[in-house]
Amino acid sequence: MSALPGFVVAIPARFGATRLPGKPLRAIAGEPMIVHVARRALEAGAAQVVIATDDARIADAVAPLGLDVCMTASTHASGTDRLADVAAQRGWADEHIVVNLQGDEPLAPPAAIRRVAETLAAADAPIATLATPLHDTRDLFDPNVVKLVTARNGRALYFSRAPIPWHRDAFAQDRITLPQHTWLRHIGLYAYRAGALRAFAAMPPSDLERIESLEQLRALEAGWSIAVALSPEPFPAGVDTEDDLRRVEQHLHARAAAAGPVP
Repeated sequence: MSALPGFVVAIPARFGATRLPGKPLRAIAGEPMIVHVARRALEAGAAQVVIATDDARIADAVAPLGLDVCMTASTHASGTDRLADVAAQRGWADEHIVVNLQGDEPLAPPAAIRRVAETLAAADAPIATLATPLHDTRDLFDPNVVKLVTARNGRALYFSRAPIPWHRDAFAQDRITLPQHTWLRHIGLYAYRAGALRAFAAMPPSDLERIESLEQLRALEAGWSIAVALSPEPFPAGVDTEDDLRRVEQHLHARAAAAGPVP
């Protein structure tokens, strides 16, 4: 794999989340969640970290980190649209690599953030994303867990909320086993070339995207390639609920305790 050029991590952070209002500013281990997310991006070795937000309170929360903050419209339908706004405002070159790290991923592994950027840098594709082997049958049949299948060259063939591939014979006989790498869970971490990011946001939602409620299907239906790599380490779930906040806080406290006191 060739040397990784400088890449941007852009973090969309909307204040008005429906399930957890003010989510980016909710405290975890004494700091706003958005601060934890930004630190993961910095630890990944990003040349630049940009917070894309619609609220000055979020901008104020990350001010001590000295990061670039780009104010965007509150009307954007998705984080991708928000980042396309940033790409236009900042005038990034078409080939510039932009990693879309959601603002509710305080446990995102820095190695995974770097891996998705490396995957795009090495690929002849406009988009890259990550996956991980799926081992739990409950996840296989859970529509909230997105599955994907890939071609031999590592390109995505399809993403679905349904169990894909459908193991006809095994499932018909209620023999549900999950051999390694047969089923993959999609991790919603993307790297875009800036030109593709702008073009993607300009396209209308596709039919498959509407049916599955999966934005990445817009790219596949348009004939684009999406390069897929396995995450180098487990990728914990993000934050959507109060229980998630408590889970992340417990994880951070446990990690701090395991690391021991700073000498």
